[in-house]
Amino acid sequence: MTLFDGISSRRVETPRLSVTVLERDGDDPSTPADRTVVFVHGTVGSSLFWQEILQDLPSDLRVLAVDLRGYGGTENAPVDATRGVRDFSDDLAATLDTIGIRTAHLVGWSLGAAVILQYALEHPALSLTLEAPISPYGFGGTRRDGTRLTPEDAGTGGGTANPDFVRRLAAGDSGDEAETSPRSMFRAGFVASGYRSDHEDVWVAAMLATSTAGGNYPGDSVRTDAWPGFAAGTTGVLNALAPKHFDLSGIVDLAEKPPLLWVHGEVDAIISDASVYEPNGLGSLGILPDWPGDDIAPPQPMVSQTRDVLDAYAAAGGDVVEIALPGVGHSPHLEAPAKFRHALLTRIGYVGTPADPAPTTEAIIIRSAD
Repeated sequence: MTLFDGISSRRVETPRLSVTVLERDGDDPSTPADRTVVFVHGTVGSSLFWQEILQDLPSDLRVLAVDLRGYGGTENAPVDATRGVRDFSDDLAATLDTIGIRTAHLVGWSLGAAVILQYALEHPALSLTLEAPISPYGFGGTRRDGTRLTPEDAGTGGGTANPDFVRRLAAGDSGDEAETSPRSMFRAGFVASGYRSDHEDVWVAAMLATSTAGGNYPGDSVRTDAWPGFAAGTTGVLNALAPKHFDLSGIVDLAEKPPLLWVHGEVDAIISDASVYEPNGLGSLGILPDWPGDDIAPPQPMVSQTRDVLDAYAAAGGDVVEIALPGVGHSPHLEAPAKFRHALLTRIGYVGTPADPAPTTEAIIIRSAD
């Protein structure tokens, strides 16, 4: 594990499993909840991805980043996909309870955004920051209103992962010779073209700390007669995001709605209305053969689905801010750190000295019941 200056790692033994947590040296455990921020990483990653933002946030905040099961240094217990992402959210709840954090501001990236939304359905949260979130209806296999395309969720789940990418993850391939290497996938999918970082080796190390053991990433797959010939299984990370197991649109009905921030890049290759990582999108582009067409297998409009649900959340009394970043891909906190930092501090109501400067942000949309 490559830790940046001022960042420490510790194991938290919860009643569910052993969890790795990153913290800043010197942060005060008695910091009140409204100054405590918890970060949850995305698919094929770990808490290592959060280190720059942890270093950069004001010193009077308490900040922590948690490794999900099967990622980073956390135990690689299998994921029961039939529970959606509840295994992950239950682990998060057990971790925070063990540490003694009763509530906090939660930040989730991609899969992590789904985890904190699920957490908020069952536990109090002071605010939710969703970075490049999975659609509230899962990954693949739905129309804009969230209705499922097939009963078996064809084209979703563990079968969507590139087998050679999974093999290279398991082998610890840190090179860039192959298009399916984790490093190449980071450059092509996680960030927009032109992103450069001296820490790329750390980001790749975070990806390589993904467990590919049975029940973890990506999960099992079953055969189906429906195009593209596979459907969601019952174990593993990607099956937890299949629409028959996953639906977080119930946040609209929360009686107590935490303030919500949605930050996403406008050139995100993974989460978009035309994702090149979703089979129906690939079929529509002619990359997967024999695509049956929009009537049967339309690409999932992921961003539009999220916007629809968050509009409904606002209409039902919630407070929502959306920030769409031009030229930014799947990782706003890496690609546009100053904008991400300012948006987060504003959302959690932080007032520092000196005042945090506001960088220019091209697209800010505020939604509220008012």
